Amino acid sequence: MRYISTRGQAPVLGFEDTMLTGLARDGGLYVPEEVPALSHGDIAALAGLSYEEVAVRIMAPFVADAFDEATFADLVAKAYAGFGHDARAPLKQLAPNHFLLELFHGPTLAFKDFAMQLIGQMFQHSLAKRGQKVTIVGATSGDTGSAAIEAFRGLEAVDVFILYPHGRVSDVQRRQMTTPSESNVHALALTGHFDDCQARVKDMFNDFDFRDRVALAGVNSINFARVLAQVVYFFTAAVSLGAPHRKVSFTVPTGNFGDIFAGHIAKRMGLPIEHLVVATNQNDILHRCLTTGEYRTGEVHPSISPSMDIQVSSNFERALHLAYDGDGSAIAQLMAELKTGGFTVSQGALQALREVYASGRASEAQTSAAITRTLAHGAELLCPHSAVGVEVAEAHLGTTPMVTLATAHPAKFPDAVEAATGIRPPLPPRMADLFDRPERITRVDNDLTDIETLIDEARAA
Repeated sequence: MRYISTRGQAPVLGFEDTMLTGLARDGGLYVPEEVPALSHGDIAALAGLSYEEVAVRIMAPFVADAFDEATFADLVAKAYAGFGHDARAPLKQLAPNHFLLELFHGPTLAFKDFAMQLIGQMFQHSLAKRGQKVTIVGATSGDTGSAAIEAFRGLEAVDVFILYPHGRVSDVQRRQMTTPSESNVHALALTGHFDDCQARVKDMFNDFDFRDRVALAGVNSINFARVLAQVVYFFTAAVSLGAPHRKVSFTVPTGNFGDIFAGHIAKRMGLPIEHLVVATNQNDILHRCLTTGEYRTGEVHPSISPSMDIQVSSNFERALHLAYDGDGSAIAQLMAELKTGGFTVSQGALQALREVYASGRASEAQTSAAITRTLAHGAELLCPHSAVGVEVAEAHLGTTPMVTLATAHPAKFPDAVEAATGIRPPLPPRMADLFDRPERITRVDNDLTDIETLIDEARAA
């Protein structure tokens, strides 16, 4: 399996180098040169298997010869051993033909754990084999950072620096990043919003002197290994509902587009997905683009679903790459236009996107109402991101089973949940002392030179 850049000007890599590299050197994102297809029988044979067994079968063609079969199975087993539910990603029925896929039973109570725990295992194995040490930088709107810190804390071969927007994540999300005591992890509170954090990470990757000096690696969803790990639960959910013998639809609360792009990969592999619905909050640039063909950035408005407060969705570049039939020069041009405010998707590419994705948005009031309504009628307490998904999914229900992805535990956003229901969701017992733990926070300005200097000094300490 070979991986190419969406912009067409970076070296072609195997899986292991793609994983350790993260962002391509031409600024693009790596995608598989070809997506392997599974037969009807291959998908049917997944029924009744454990989550780990399905994961190995789905990811093996992408991983290729990076790990032998026994080693990869062992890494997968270790990755999910700490999850709090034996099904790993259990399904619950909300209403007739509407199901909730619970993705919050991992160590940090968010869907990011599915990818990050596995990436942590794969990084550790690969770096030990190569005798290398890397510096991981990441940007987070809340959940990626805590999942990355949890996955890499205490590892000798890795230094981790996570940028998050100061004052724009929940208290639980912040404390999950700032309370680990291991010296190799650093939470950097940046003055700005998530798009600023993400832009500085990309700037560091494009500063080749710095990138090479500190052996930079990325674990944001710019890293295809993140997307790959998320493909698995689309298969487990669909097979539980009768695939490949019946079609299934998915609604995905989406900010950076990685999770729903994983659904697209699953569909290209042969999973019979009828609809993939992009669910956005009031920062609805993706819904506007799919509706009008115009991708124009604007002000980021803080919301009760902060992990979706994004205007520049990195993984949308991967979707555009497919919609433009792999034309790297066209994608490079679009991304250059994005730096000056936005771009217009060509009519042919827009039609290709619409053949894969539907979309919708939920206002703040609609999100709160969905939390209230789902507790009353479905006996399920939702986090605000999952509520965005449920609100949008309800407008797309039909005869095909709809699965809405529940991306985080409600206890990560207790203020929003309490305001909607009067119930303040408690943290699980293993995290009950989170607010008693001391924090380590480093404030940083939105300045590339200052951030790089800080990283250099921290690595030398």
